[in-house]
Amino acid sequence: MKQSTGLFAPIQLGSYELRNRIVMAPLTRNRAGQRQVPQAMNVRYYQQRASAGLIISEATQVCPEGIGYPNTPGIHSAEQEKGWRMVTEAVHQQGGRMFLQLWHVGRISHPSLQSGGALPVAPSAIRPEGDAFTYEGLKPFVTPRALETTELPGIVAHYRQGAQHALDAGFDGVEIHAANGYLLDQFLRDGSNRRTDAYGGSIENRTRLLLEVVEAVTQVWGVKRVGVRISPINPFNSMHDSDPDNTFGYVVERLGALKLAYLHVVEMGQSGVSTGQVVNFRRLRDLFGGVYMANGDYTYERATACLARGGADLIAFGRLFLANPDLPERFAKRAPLNVPQPETFYGGDEKGYTDYPCLALDQNH
Repeated sequence: MKQSTGLFAPIQLGSYELRNRIVMAPLTRNRAGQRQVPQAMNVRYYQQRASAGLIISEATQVCPEGIGYPNTPGIHSAEQEKGWRMVTEAVHQQGGRMFLQLWHVGRISHPSLQSGGALPVAPSAIRPEGDAFTYEGLKPFVTPRALETTELPGIVAHYRQGAQHALDAGFDGVEIHAANGYLLDQFLRDGSNRRTDAYGGSIENRTRLLLEVVEAVTQVWGVKRVGVRISPINPFNSMHDSDPDNTFGYVVERLGALKLAYLHVVEMGQSGVSTGQVVNFRRLRDLFGGVYMANGDYTYERATACLARGGADLIAFGRLFLANPDLPERFAKRAPLNVPQPETFYGGDEKGYTDYPCLALDQNH
């Protein structure tokens, strides 16, 4: 009998058996306060969503320089580690699994967010279009400072330290954020990487920093508890690559050889915006050869169809999980879904965060 691959079928993910294939995608919510430490309402928020097969935490900066938005959490201090430990304990009490997403925004920051008003760092001194989110409101992005070759081992060390703090905070694994126009993605794509050293030019060179970060993080966690997130065609944060099919084909092949826990692929542009470029995601899935997590405005129907045709092993849901803390139950019962409230996505208090209703008890009868 063929094994079920539906949304509610269990799946082996590295060291763990997940109870379903419904993943809570990483969602920046800007509610960790200026100290960048998870607090009581963050604990409630994640605990409410612990019925996911896997929760991936909101993006979490690995060092003070890695911050790009107000009130996002970090994983570079003992206080932050303690805050996250409250979250993981609450999720585990509900039988959930949770990975922490390791993040450095690179050029998507602003001097007002940096110690001493320093310039944000990047592979190359190329200013992104648009505005940075700061504590004083929107401010135009600045031209970042290109990292010196000698500084890159320090960047790798920040990821290693963040991975260690995540381990000590009780997470089940970590996801390395190499997507959506942040630092590692800036190195991968040639629109943002114009370097002429060993970290620029060829695809092999542009992939070097990501692979060094993966090596450092897997030294802490082992390969079976580390995933990587990529976004080959997402134009968010002024991103572009001249040949994404070849660039990311190489990246994925190298990651696949490492036998990581999973590959998390953002299959579309932010908010559905398209670059007009096409990448063969089924080819990426085959090149990786392991557990493939698809992300891209999936509905129940699209997710079910994708799993049925073998297009993915796991499906990550963002806004639907944000608005429906009991999303797996609602999917199972084909119950109506709460509508997300975009005006409360970023910043604020419990409103639009922990107050989305679960299914009424009388619906169970």
